[in-house]
Amino acid sequence: MSCNLLMTLMQLDIGGAETHVVELSKEFKNRGYNVFVASNGGAYVKELEDAGIKHFNVPLHSKKPADMIKARKLLKKIITDEKIDIVHSHTRIASFILAGLKKSMGFSLITTAHWVFETGKGLKYLTNWGEKTVAVSEDIKKYLLENYKIKEEDIFVTINGIDTKKFSPDVDKTEVMKEFGLSEEDNVIVYISRLDEDRSLVAKQLIEAMPKLSKLVENLKVLVVGGGNDYENVSKQAKQLNDELGYEAVILTGPRIDINKLIAPAKLFVGVSRSALEAMAESKPVIIAGNEGYIGLFDEDKLQVGIDTNFCCRGCVESTSEQLANDIGAFFGMWDEDVEKLAEFGRNLILSDYSVKRMADDTEKAYMELKKI
Repeated sequence: MSCNLLMTLMQLDIGGAETHVVELSKEFKNRGYNVFVASNGGAYVKELEDAGIKHFNVPLHSKKPADMIKARKLLKKIITDEKIDIVHSHTRIASFILAGLKKSMGFSLITTAHWVFETGKGLKYLTNWGEKTVAVSEDIKKYLLENYKIKEEDIFVTINGIDTKKFSPDVDKTEVMKEFGLSEEDNVIVYISRLDEDRSLVAKQLIEAMPKLSKLVENLKVLVVGGGNDYENVSKQAKQLNDELGYEAVILTGPRIDINKLIAPAKLFVGVSRSALEAMAESKPVIIAGNEGYIGLFDEDKLQVGIDTNFCCRGCVESTSEQLANDIGAFFGMWDEDVEKLAEFGRNLILSDYSVKRMADDTEKAYMELKKI
C-alpha cells in the first residue's frame, strides 16, 4: 500500500534539521513513499527536486498572523490535492497550524523534536507534538516527558542519519583547496555552523584563540563555513585578526551546500551535531564545541556524553577560547598513529550507528503505529 507523506519545516537553508529532512525524504522516496515537502524554500530545494520530490513554497518560517493564515490555506490545499495520509512536521509553527487542520481533515500528524524549545510565557501551550513524536536524542526525549503530557510509548528516539557515500574519506578536496588558496602544507581546521547569534560563539572563540595557536602550529588556517544574522560580526573579527597576523588565517566561505567538499581539506573539525557527525564520516578527528557547551576532542571516552546530548553538548561545561586553544594545540602535537585512531573511531561509529537507513527505520516505526501504511 502506498503512502502519501508530507514533510513540513521552516525552510531549506543550511542547518542540521534541514539536512535531516532532506535525507529522510530521499530515503522514504527510495522506499516507495510518495513524498512531498513544504517550506519557505532555500538552498536544498534543488536537491529534493533532483531526487524527484515535489517542494511547495509555504511561509512556515514566520509567526506573523498574515503569514500563518496564508500557510494554513496552502497546507490545506496541498493535503487535499495530494491526498496526504501522514504529515510529518519538523517545526513548532507548522505543528501549531497542522494541529488545527487535523481536526477537520483526518490526516495523521507526527512531529520531530530536533531541539528543546522555550516553554515560558505560555509558549508551552502553543506547541503540538502530534499523535507520535520522534526525538533526535535521549535528552530531548527526557525534555518532552518532563515538559509535555506525552506518553512515553508515543515517543520514538532516533539519530541524525548520515549519507556515508556522500560523506566519506574519499571526497575530493582539490576544488576547495584551489578556491581558498590552501596548500598541502597548511594545517586546516574546518568549522561549520549557522552563524546566527545563538550559534556563532565557537567561531568567535576560534578567532580569539588564533594569535596563541599561530605560534604553536605552523601554517594554521581556519575555514569557517556558514551564514546567518551574526555573519558580519564574525567577518569583522576575522578581518581584524588577519590584519594583525599579516596573512589570511581565518577564511569565511558564507553559506554553502557542498559541505562534504568543504570538510575534505580538514585535519581537524570543530563543531556540533550533524556537522560533527558528517566530519566523522569523512574520517576527520573532531572537537565537539558549541553555544550549549563543550565536550572536547571526541574519542571513545566521550562517546556516551555525545550520544546523550545528540552531540550538541547540552548540559556540558561552557566552551571557552582557552579550552579550544589547549585542545587544538594538543591535537596538533599528537603522534600520527593516535590521530589515525581518532579518525578510524569516528568513521566506524557513523557506519555502525548513524546511517540514514537507521534514521528512516526509527521514524518508520512511528508511521507503522498509525496504521496508515
